[in-house]
Amino acid sequence: MSVDADLVLINGRVLTVDAEFTIAEALAVRAGRIVAVGSDAEIEPLIGPETTVIDLAGRSALPGIDDSHLHACAFGATRPPLAVDVSHPAVGSIADITAAVARHAATLPPDAWVIGNGWDVGYLAECGPAAPGGAGPRTPHRRDLDAVVSDRPVLLYEFTGHTAWLNTRALELAGIDRHTVAPPGGIIEIDPDGEPTGLLREGAQNLVNAVVPPMTRADRERAIRAAVAICHAEGITGFTEPGLGPGGASLFLGAAGAETLAVYADLARSGELDARVSVLLLPLAMGEAADVLPERLAAPLPEGIGDLDPRLLRVLGVKVFADGIPPSRTAWMHEEYVGGGNGCLCMHGSTDALRVGELRTIVRHAHAAGHQIGVHVTGDQAIDALVEAFTEAADAYPREDERHYVIHGDFCTPRSLRTLAEHGWGVNMNPAIKWTIADLMDGVVGPERSAYQWPVRSAVQAGIAVTASSDAPITHPDWRRGVSAMMLRESKATGKPSGPEQCVDLATAVRAYTINAARQDFAEDWKGSLEVGKVADICVLAGDLTTASPHEIAELPVALTVFDGRIVYSA
Repeated sequence: MSVDADLVLINGRVLTVDAEFTIAEALAVRAGRIVAVGSDAEIEPLIGPETTVIDLAGRSALPGIDDSHLHACAFGATRPPLAVDVSHPAVGSIADITAAVARHAATLPPDAWVIGNGWDVGYLAECGPAAPGGAGPRTPHRRDLDAVVSDRPVLLYEFTGHTAWLNTRALELAGIDRHTVAPPGGIIEIDPDGEPTGLLREGAQNLVNAVVPPMTRADRERAIRAAVAICHAEGITGFTEPGLGPGGASLFLGAAGAETLAVYADLARSGELDARVSVLLLPLAMGEAADVLPERLAAPLPEGIGDLDPRLLRVLGVKVFADGIPPSRTAWMHEEYVGGGNGCLCMHGSTDALRVGELRTIVRHAHAAGHQIGVHVTGDQAIDALVEAFTEAADAYPREDERHYVIHGDFCTPRSLRTLAEHGWGVNMNPAIKWTIADLMDGVVGPERSAYQWPVRSAVQAGIAVTASSDAPITHPDWRRGVSAMMLRESKATGKPSGPEQCVDLATAVRAYTINAARQDFAEDWKGSLEVGKVADICVLAGDLTTASPHEIAELPVALTVFDGRIVYSA
């Protein structure tokens, strides 16, 4: 049997991300596994006549990036040609959006919905303090969309995914008028005349998601393939797809998660997935009552899922929505927002006490059923309530190493960080979103709380294996931007530092996208670092990551991506 390597990388800076964060010169791959890591001289004997040898010429190689919270199908589906791009910098005003919507509508069949994604009031001229015409800032309105498309429904998701902007026809199809009562955990915005403005926040989006025609199976496959290709170009070889059925409703895709999971399974079965995908099921829609959860948790997975290679596709647990997001003032906070209000849990129930009870019930059911639980939760009061629910469930139903985790965790309190660390629970944070909204948040929660948002350093010091993710399509899956943001904590808009005391070093930031993400997946023994015996998933950058400044890191191109020992992207 030949001992020659299939692939060798030499003369580089190989960031192994092992326990000591060792930096080597070279590595060798055989049959999809790393067989040697060391100096050029140590690797040279493994080079044979059929070995592919890549001279890194001082460039950096590191483990394939694991984006541990990436809505891949939604990301692919919310990009052209399946949807209209209304994100910054493609648009800079409401006028730009309506023009883009009109152009996209003209390409669709007469009865098709016009779907778009990515608008952000922070980058719309009419919504800022220097609004044109001296009219002052305003928010998007259904009439803006009606002016260009009135004969068919238009549905545009905000960049966070927590607000939808509809035209009048879409409101009509969703059955929303001045008399409609928002579902629990949702907000239907109204104008001074009591009429819907066309903005639906949080759980109110369920009203329109329920009537949007589901994507075809072909479009789901097209979206996933597109997302994986983009991931390869970013050096990403694995991701967590958070929020698929059965029985639930995806934040972006409606109640068709089971079919999306089946598409993933088909791609994995045929050897065409080329990414390591971990899945969280979404058994409850936002605000849905907990009493249906036991039946949902007992629902079978699509046939054949359990027979697949778990290193390609695995269902690890369930996702829960606990509250909203701070920019929309729907995160549940201990102290009021600037201008008033505390937000609330988006659980079923008419009072805070009832909603906390629902949260505890949901966590208890999912924990007792043996699932890993990832909970979307952002406000400090909501996080404290969730951690108490985790603790209560763990005490009632002792398990070993369940690895529950907080998703986003914007305002994790020191008390909750300590408890999470004590139990081995995690926090999955979003540094690129911090970079995007830092200045905005000063006006939402005040400069002091804004500076604390996403307290990465505090979490690491508490003993938590912090993970970092893009939350695409909320931000583009650019992990270099995320690493830079963790090291700098600067604002995208102004460059102003926001909470520099929460900055971390390069090793901590890289671990958050590699070995810590593998730990979240119960997979740190076979992926997440470049060590002998682990899968050969590798990202090569066109530069030296260890000597680049944090600002330069964000601009380093990905030169090469290796998945399972095969080159899947080369610049």
